[in-house]
Order: sequence, then C-alpha cells, then structure tokens
Amino acid sequence: MSPSEPTPSPGPSTAGPLPDALPDGDAPGRRSAFGLPAATALVVGSVIGTGVFALPSALAPYGPIALVAFVVVTVGAIALALTFGSLSGRLPGSGGPYVYAREAFGEFAGFLTAWSYWITAWAGNAAIAVAWVGYVEVFVDKGHHTAGSIAIALAGLWLPAVVNLTGARNVGAVQVITTMLKFVPLLFLATIGLLFMKSGNFGSFNASGGSALGAISAAAAIALFSYIGLETASVAAGRVRDPQRNVPRATVYGTLACAVIYLLGTLAVFGTVAHHSLLTSTAPFTDAVNNIVGGTWAGNAVALAAIVSGLGALNGWTLICAEMPMAAARDGLFPSVFTRTVGTGKVPAFGIVSSTALASVLTVVSYTRFTSVFTEIVLLSVLTAVVPYLFSAAAQLFWLLVRGRSQLTVARFARDLVVGVLALAFCYWSIQGSGYQTVYYGLFVILLGIPVYVWLKRERGEYGEATASRPEPATAHAADAEPDAELHVRH
Repeated sequence: MSPSEPTPSPGPSTAGPLPDALPDGDAPGRRSAFGLPAATALVVGSVIGTGVFALPSALAPYGPIALVAFVVVTVGAIALALTFGSLSGRLPGSGGPYVYAREAFGEFAGFLTAWSYWITAWAGNAAIAVAWVGYVEVFVDKGHHTAGSIAIALAGLWLPAVVNLTGARNVGAVQVITTMLKFVPLLFLATIGLLFMKSGNFGSFNASGGSALGAISAAAAIALFSYIGLETASVAAGRVRDPQRNVPRATVYGTLACAVIYLLGTLAVFGTVAHHSLLTSTAPFTDAVNNIVGGTWAGNAVALAAIVSGLGALNGWTLICAEMPMAAARDGLFPSVFTRTVGTGKVPAFGIVSSTALASVLTVVSYTRFTSVFTEIVLLSVLTAVVPYLFSAAAQLFWLLVRGRSQLTVARFARDLVVGVLALAFCYWSIQGSGYQTVYYGLFVILLGIPVYVWLKRERGEYGEATASRPEPATAHAADAEPDAELHVRH
C-alpha cells in the first residue's frame, strides 16, 4: 500500500487488520501463481463461459436495438471494473467484494456479501455445466439421454475441481490456454465476420413491438448476465503477484476484452444470420460461421470452442468458490473449515470440494425433476452477484467522500466519483431488471444467511460487533450498578 493511501482500520473482527488476515500474493505461506496474463485470463475465462454462444438468439426478439442495450450495460460493467480496480489497489488481499464491504461497513455487511457471492459462485457453476452439456452432446450422447447428460455435466464440474486441487499454478495455466482457444472463433467472428454482414439480415430496428425504452430495458436485463465474473481477479488477489498493480489492470483489461468480443461478435451474428432464423436458432454463432464459410464443419469447430470456453469458466469459478469463503472464514465470518488448506500451494480443498458437491446436487436435480426451479436459481445467481457489486460500489463512494478529497487530486476525485456513481446506478438498474419474482426469492435466499451469522457470532461469544471484553468492575458495587453491562456494544 502506497504511503499516500489510508491505512485500513482493523474493523470489528478479532482477526486483526485485513492485510494481516488476508496476505497478499507475496506474503509468506502463499504461492503467487498469477502474473498479469494469468489474472487477466481468469477474468476473461470467468466472464466468457457458454452463455455468449447463445446470447444473440436471446436478444433477437428485440432486434438490433438490443445492441444499444448492450452498449449501456457495457458502460456499467466498465464502471464496475474501474471501481474494483481502485478498491483492489487499496485492499489487495483475497476476498474482493467481501473485503471491501467489511472494511467500509463492518462485519454484517461483509458476511452478507460473502454469503451472497458464495451462492452465486456454486449455483452459477451448475448453470454453466448444464449449458456446457449441450455442446458436448454435439459429439457424444446425441440422443440426449438423461443419465448420459448428468454424467457429462458432473464430469464438467469435477474436472476443473481436480485441476484446482493440484494448485493455483495449474489453474492459471489452464485459464491462459482455454482463454486463448476460446478467443480464436469468437475473435474470427468479431473481425472477419463483420465483412460478411448484410443489412437485410438485421430486420426491424425495434422488433419488440413496444417502446424503445422498454425494449432497451428488457434487452439489458439479458445482456447484463454476460458480465458476471469481472471481479474475479480481485477475489483471488492473494494469489496474484504484485496485486496492487496487476489486479486493477487485469480487471479492466479483461472486462474491455470481453466487451469488444461481445459487442462485435453479437453485431456480426445479427448481420450474418437472417432475423427470422436467429429467433429460433439454438447455436447462433455456429449458424453465423456456417453462413460465412459454407458447409457444416465450422459448426463443429464452434461447438469445440464452446466446450473449451465452458471448461475455462468452470475452472476459474471453482477457484472463486473457495477463495471468497476462505477470506471470510479468516475473519470468523464463515465456518472455520473453509480456512483449511492442503499442499505447499495452500489449496483451499474444503471450499473446492464442498462447492463442487453443491453444484453437482443442483445439476442432478435440474435434470431429474425441477427444471423450472433450476431456471429460477440461474436468475437468482445473477441477482446474488449484483448485491456484492452494490456493496463494493457503495464502499468506493464511502471512501471517496470520507478520505478521497484529502488524498486525491481534484481531477482524480471527480473521475472516481463519477465512475462510482455509475457503478452504483448500474447495480440498482440490474436488480430492477431481474424482475419482481427474482428479487423476492433472491432476498429470501440472502436472508437465509442470517441464522448462519448468528451461529458464528455465538461461537465467538460476541454480541453485536464487540471486539474486546469490558474491563472488570473495580468493586462489587460497580458490578451491581450495571448488571447488563455485558450487553453493551462498543463501536
């Protein structure tokens, strides 16, 4: 931390200051496995999973106006990336949104952030796995038998878990390789594909039949799903070399790379696949590439890219499933079992195995009887990701208003303030776009964490946020004068 930046207060935890409880990538006992390329690949690999390959079809009912919504969402995503970059520069330890919320607003905000994000991570892995199966079955189990699909999905979940258990260096290597491989076909369509666009393929600019503003809002509710994961470098900052420098860069570079691929790739698909065909397409990128090169062999290549993309996303998110709860557990805000590590690389084995097991259960349930429930859980995973984003944006604004004016130039303060306000507004817009039912169930799932928080506080023998025991009364009379003094909370 540079001398010009504030020294974080210890906060309410008994674990001590955050930099001690959450060592950075160069601290003893933690192996720094990620340089800037690997950290950037972690962001890109976590953001671009299998969903991008179906995104144009999901946006097609709104017509090309959906691209306007995509631009608006991209601005919000970049604002969030800049916000995470600024926050990670001040607090470079692992934990990301959890660390920022806890440092700014105390233990309870930190716990809710960690709880919400943890649900996002493992439930999102189940969603990625199920989408990933569809591309694997282009080559095997073409009859889509339930038992075969479940087996493929479980293999997709546990293979990245095994990679994570071997150490963060292997995770970083896999992220770089899978990111490069998935980028080849996506980059092809986002560049060469633009040369084959035809104006007649776009159809009506606003195909929704409603108002332009309504179409943009509805399309944005879909487009915002595609940027979940831009914060992953900050969550795993403790495993990044020189995190104060590399994490902000990786977050911004990774988000910008995804934005370019998303916007140009979606534009190319809209321009190379007729609108009426895009409405019913289950593999829009495959159709676009086939229209460009002719034949069907290119479709198989895109399916392979989707398989690689899904594995890369699962590889990155499996790491995040363990890093966030481990950071919270170090402060006593998650069960202590999440702090257990194995091997010289300090691998958080329990977090990896437990989250993969939960994702496996959810995947099996989705294939057997509760497919509609699974769809709702996918939407909930997005909502539970936006909550930590909101806390992070609020933490940035809080720091700027309390200390930023005295530590930043006027220009830097104004820039960061505008970015923070945009990020916060984007979070509220994202929640609103999730729909009433999703927000209702999302609030219920998040509040289910309160009994866990109560249990953790009880284990620590605390009431409220007390961190130090009250001095013993000097006399028996003093003790009698305040019989309920133990209930007083020091702030």
